[in-house]
Amino acid sequence: MKEAIEKAEVLIEALSYIRQFRDRITVIKLGGSAMEDTEALQATLQDVVFMETVGMRPVLVHGGGKAIDQAMARAGLQPQKIQGRRITDEATLQIVVQVLRDEINTDIVQRMQRLGGRAIGLHTGSMRALYGEKLFLETQTGEKLDLGRVGRVTRVDTDLIRNVCAAGVVPVIPSLAVGQDGAWLNVNADTAAAAVAAHLRAEKLVFLTDTPGLLRDRRDPNSLISSLTASQCRQLIQERVIEEGMIPKVEGCLEALAAGVRKTHIIDGRIRHSLLLEIYTDQGIGTEIVLDAA
Repeated sequence: MKEAIEKAEVLIEALSYIRQFRDRITVIKLGGSAMEDTEALQATLQDVVFMETVGMRPVLVHGGGKAIDQAMARAGLQPQKIQGRRITDEATLQIVVQVLRDEINTDIVQRMQRLGGRAIGLHTGSMRALYGEKLFLETQTGEKLDLGRVGRVTRVDTDLIRNVCAAGVVPVIPSLAVGQDGAWLNVNADTAAAAVAAHLRAEKLVFLTDTPGLLRDRRDPNSLISSLTASQCRQLIQERVIEEGMIPKVEGCLEALAAGVRKTHIIDGRIRHSLLLEIYTDQGIGTEIVLDAA
């Protein structure tokens, strides 16, 4: 009986959050170990199905860096990156599209369907959600670097995504954008998720990562920072507390907040049901980033 009462108390705790976020869009960026670990992926997708079932409007955006590296190795190609961006020639692009669209996206959709949810990949024909332009990186001397078929998102088909959500279906979006020439561009998944959240003015943007959240000392998981404002984030970037691969995620959070997203979160996707723990419990987990108080 005690165990049953505890379960009921968990549901009651979640009730206020279910009411608060009903019909609100939450953009979830899926990547890293949350995709590589089968059990972690299964638990995350169960969370997403739960969210959709109780009336939330989850939108999944995914990358697939490790899987792309493995596919390139099998093809005899050596990955090359500059400032964390993958140099994408035509041969690399073919592999990126195949892995993201035909393998990972299809697998996620099928897994969610087996869990009793409804999901659809937005990447084909009139069901394409992301549009963009080529991305050039600047060197310290001001020189522009051409990375090939690498892009940034300039437009999101928000009507398409909202209509899919309104039908009780979860949109699953690979980090690919249609370029101005009609061909695919390879987009960083963190910035793609931030762009989707910003254009939709989502309630929340959640990054599932390989760390507990933002740490004051990345060697110490107990140094987790549970809440930060935008100005505090910028200060930690200057102090190099936030660095390397975490910078695109934090910058994505700041851009999304500036565009009207209410809250952003960086959480550990390796923890089973971390998504539900963050959204539906009083304490939550990971790091929450919000705008500075007016």
